[in-house]
Amino acid sequence: MQITEINSEGLKRKLKVIVGQDELGERFNQKIDEIKDRVQLKGFRRGKVPLAHIKKLYGRSVMAEVLEQTVRESSSKAITDRKERPAMQPAIDLPEDKAAIDQIIDGKADLAFDMSFEVLPEIPATEYGALKLERLVAEVEPAEIDKAVDQLAQRSTTYEAEEGRVAGDGDRVTIDYVGKIDGVPFDGGTGEAMQVVLGQGNFIPGFEEGLKGAKAGDERVVEATFPESYQVKDLAGKTAQFETKVSEVAAPKKPAIDDELARSLGAENLEKLREMVSAQIAQEFAGAARMKLKRELLDALEKVHAFELPPSLVDGEFQSIWNQLERGLEREGKTFADEGKTEDELRDEYRRIAERRVRLGLVIGEIGEKNQIQVSQDEMRRALMNEARKYPGQEKFVYEYYEKTPGALAQLRAPIFEDKVVDYVLDQVKPDERKVTKDELFKAMEALSEA
Repeated sequence: MQITEINSEGLKRKLKVIVGQDELGERFNQKIDEIKDRVQLKGFRRGKVPLAHIKKLYGRSVMAEVLEQTVRESSSKAITDRKERPAMQPAIDLPEDKAAIDQIIDGKADLAFDMSFEVLPEIPATEYGALKLERLVAEVEPAEIDKAVDQLAQRSTTYEAEEGRVAGDGDRVTIDYVGKIDGVPFDGGTGEAMQVVLGQGNFIPGFEEGLKGAKAGDERVVEATFPESYQVKDLAGKTAQFETKVSEVAAPKKPAIDDELARSLGAENLEKLREMVSAQIAQEFAGAARMKLKRELLDALEKVHAFELPPSLVDGEFQSIWNQLERGLEREGKTFADEGKTEDELRDEYRRIAERRVRLGLVIGEIGEKNQIQVSQDEMRRALMNEARKYPGQEKFVYEYYEKTPGALAQLRAPIFEDKVVDYVLDQVKPDERKVTKDELFKAMEALSEA
């Protein structure tokens, strides 16, 4: 096999590979030897069919199979011999002229083809000392625990119907209703025995307010306006009249915050409940702090790594992001104009995002490979189980999807691998710690999401 480099521009490579007639002939004969004992033809015993007859009947199809295998193996060997790291599967350019192909199949010409690919760039080792990071630490204050426990008690509120009660904030009103716009009922605007807790703001503006002061047995028309951003376009911004009939007004009965409440929520007593709540809040704070630290780490890694990116990887990532954007706009019935930017501006913005993802993906992959960071089978198994739990009753289909869908397990593995690399780097950097309040922590998170 002869390999000649015919182009080496940046990360792009183009090779010409030539496999001689003699090697093709050897491969052909080996393949004929493999099948001769299995061939069974009328007039011949199995394994006794003359080779010349086999070649006459099956020669061209066998040679076509040999050529396919030769292209696959020789292209792989060419990359291995050159110690190249292709960014994607090489593109193979085979002869298209039928006469030339026939010459190769008939064993009268060498097999010659071009292969084009992009190589991964050389990624310099990360200088961890150059990364200056800060980990925010927020302590759980007693007032936060009090507030969270009060919310638990609020969610445990029961309601008792009271005859003659006038509905006010906090009361639960049960109604039948028919919604109309310009006197005409609209789809989804009718309901029976619907329960509305006044003051929670769970319905369109004006609806809950219109039920205040009502008593069981009252009938009234409630006017409310759908928001301009309402997901049903035909209703967005329109004012509707709801003909309602109140069947019950129930007063809230919030439980006392005591050991009995704690036991109803699965804790031994109120003290243990407060400990559980404190641990949960601490976990929430730690998660927010880690998210911020991880984002800053990725920003720092991107900043200290400037190298050429394989265009094919950037194009593929951009197309994936762009397709997702278009599907989202179509699903919401929006256009590029609704995003407040032109299509060209959005394309530039999302291409920069694609470049960032590719760059960081290559850096994280390089760090993981150099430091032998692996995702274990147990970690993959737990991730798969967690994914399956998101779809109660459909766990079997989830497992089958990941088993049968190419690349699905790789998508499940990627975030686990990334987090392990992030943990490794953070362990090397040893970020400074700074104590902050809860408000300061989440303000920092908001600033991060707006960046």
